[in-house]
Amino acid sequence: MSGFSPELIDYLEGKISFEEFEKRREERQARDKKDVSSVITADTTAGDSYDPCVPSTSKCAVYNEDKEETADGVSKSVQRAFASMLGEDDGEEEDEEEDGDDTGQQPSAGDVFALEMEINRENKKMMKAKRPRSKLPRALRGLMGEANIRFARGEGEEAIIMCMEIIRQAPLAYEPFSTLAMIYEDQGDMEKSLQFELIAAHLNPSDTEEWVRLAEMSLEQDNIKQAIFCYAKALKYNPTNVRYLWERSSLYEQVGEHKLAMDGYRRILNLLSPADGDRFMQLARDMAKSYYETNDVSSAIVIIEEAFSKHKNLVAIEDVNIAAELYISNNQYDKALEVITQFSGITLNKKEDSSPEDTSESVLCHVPDGVPIDITVKMMLCLIHLNILEPVGPMLTSLMEQNPEEMGDLYLDVAEAFLDIGEYNSALPLLSALVCSEKYNLAVVWLRHADCLKALGHMESAAESYCKVVDMAPLHLDARISLSTLQQQLGHPEKALEALEPMYDPDTLAQDANAAQQIAMNRAQVCLISSSKSGERHLYLIKVSRDKTSDTDEQETANSDAKAIFAILTSVLTKDDWWNLLLKAIYALCDLARYKEGELLVDSSLEYYSFYDDRQKRKELEYFGLSTAILDKNFRKAYNYIRIMLMENVNKPQLWNIFNQVTMHSQDVRHHRFCLRLMLKNPDNLALCVLSGHNAFVSGSFKHALAQYVQAFRMKPDDPMHSLCIGLTFVHMASQKFVLKRHALLVQGFSFLNRYLDLRGPCQETYYNLGRALHQMGLTHLTIQYYQQALELPPLQLQGIDEDQVDLRREIAFNLSLIYQSSGNIEMARRLLYTYCVI
Repeated sequence: MSGFSPELIDYLEGKISFEEFEKRREERQARDKKDVSSVITADTTAGDSYDPCVPSTSKCAVYNEDKEETADGVSKSVQRAFASMLGEDDGEEEDEEEDGDDTGQQPSAGDVFALEMEINRENKKMMKAKRPRSKLPRALRGLMGEANIRFARGEGEEAIIMCMEIIRQAPLAYEPFSTLAMIYEDQGDMEKSLQFELIAAHLNPSDTEEWVRLAEMSLEQDNIKQAIFCYAKALKYNPTNVRYLWERSSLYEQVGEHKLAMDGYRRILNLLSPADGDRFMQLARDMAKSYYETNDVSSAIVIIEEAFSKHKNLVAIEDVNIAAELYISNNQYDKALEVITQFSGITLNKKEDSSPEDTSESVLCHVPDGVPIDITVKMMLCLIHLNILEPVGPMLTSLMEQNPEEMGDLYLDVAEAFLDIGEYNSALPLLSALVCSEKYNLAVVWLRHADCLKALGHMESAAESYCKVVDMAPLHLDARISLSTLQQQLGHPEKALEALEPMYDPDTLAQDANAAQQIAMNRAQVCLISSSKSGERHLYLIKVSRDKTSDTDEQETANSDAKAIFAILTSVLTKDDWWNLLLKAIYALCDLARYKEGELLVDSSLEYYSFYDDRQKRKELEYFGLSTAILDKNFRKAYNYIRIMLMENVNKPQLWNIFNQVTMHSQDVRHHRFCLRLMLKNPDNLALCVLSGHNAFVSGSFKHALAQYVQAFRMKPDDPMHSLCIGLTFVHMASQKFVLKRHALLVQGFSFLNRYLDLRGPCQETYYNLGRALHQMGLTHLTIQYYQQALELPPLQLQGIDEDQVDLRREIAFNLSLIYQSSGNIEMARRLLYTYCVI
């Protein structure tokens, strides 16, 4: 490898990443270009006296003789050099020696030098070309073909040697790297294969589909950053591809690069056409929520305002709620009021007999029936903060008539708004109702209640409320200080000192269940927020980047003490009690269709050492994670779960059914290689045979698919599906443009299809499949018979499936109408469509 560039050697040895390899390569090429320019300038001044083809001996004549090429395009000297390198004896050499010809001798140093000079000239010519198809010199193209032939014959090591020599002489050609990638993939070294594939793509960068494939391969090896790099390369040559942007943004979210992910989603918004209004609104809605959850309210407002300006007619009540929430959280109450009155139907008018100067006592507010209560409460919040209090009275009375157990979060929002403007008398009834309830009898509500009483001068009652806060939240420092101050003002210095007792003793820690919970949530990059994004204020689990959950030093300390803290917490609840509580929480989130949060709860639960160390609990949590990921339609994550389960339980049909559903919905092709690798370890697995056949069939590799289907057929010859798959594969092979022995393929295909008919029995499905195969081959006179027989039969009756889902009459009638239409029988085609295809 002495002829290779230093950065290529470092990359192949695993010392640097591909991104670093590309950076160093570009820097070196820039330096080399500068050095070449200076040399060319010096040569020009010295004149054109130097000519490499006029040596002091007759080597040039020998080189011209060796320059002749064989039938496959490789020069004879190169062929002899590689034959000697591989230790092969060419029969032609012996014949030439017998004839007395000296051309069979080993190539001299002068021959090789002259050959390399010619290759260098070709390299320079190709580098000057505007758009070269290949940077492989003509003298090495035949050798490249020979390397591919050696690989096809199974002579992998010889092919590797040839490719390495080609790379040494033509380092800018991508073909040898691509061949090396195939060789190492065939040998099972996927990491090495990916390395060479990346170099090949780097040398031929305009192939966007190749970059996307490399991104998927990187994801298979859990190298998300490299996958992001590959998608960036694909976007460089196809910057308007929405799918590539979406995939890269999703990966950025996985690695915690929230800003870059949002930038990608913004580009998608700019690329969407006005006709994609629904898609625009949904994406804008999701982006606004994501920005809000990461406390970037200003960016969320920009997104939602753009959506409102471009698609006013598509604004839903959910969008009004989001926009109002964003404006209120950013203290833009006038804009929130404008959005609510413009899109929700709530009107705000001045009284006819009021003076223009009187604003607070001259406004009427009308709330139509059917307006959600959370929109009405946000209207109240805007009016309170804008000090327009008269119309708030009737709405406040209506709110107080609601049950605080159900509307407690709205009670608290309005109470806090009154506290912000100093209307303590209005806030107190709301807070008193909350502290008397069962659901909202919480420390935070008692704290607001205590603050309100303190502001109104009810010191004794305020002290009692602060005592409640301290009892419920022993670590709340502000509540203890406020309680101590009040007790001192009331003349109780002993109670004041008692309120300031040390808080971080073992007893207090044992009462605080948040410690171990916070540790696990930090490790899983999950945090808990309070929000009213669904119309009611609730606690939500969200995914955040690691630097948002905790500081690095604090995280390391928390991780080291996790087991000790959990041991203390189990003195309050046993491990089984914690486990039962976790299961109830997951079930409750799924019942509420909050599958994303259930998924995050499973992630953080797997970080509990006590649960993860218990193999049975860990497996159960993994099954919960799989279920919540599927319900959340997060099929990429579901694939990660099911893949691990299958590797441990490859013979469970239930797992293969789930795997098939996940891969079918995800539209991802990562599972193709996974199935092939698993097939090598479990060659007798029926499910793997069929799935590998399906994967090959979809990819267009019909011969590979046929081999897999035949293997499944041998395992279970009486299964009609296997005969159907084999027959359809033969039909597709016969349908190709360039194929030998088309008649033999058709005979075999329809033999298996007839076997499928015998095994499955005459029914709508079998006649349709046979007719469809004949239709594909253009045998319409035979097709009509099968289609008509299928139309006369009723659909199959399958337990648990509606009859309409398996009824093929619409498809049959449509295909049959196409046949009649092509033959000129328009009336018959219309009759079929009116009978079976018109609703």
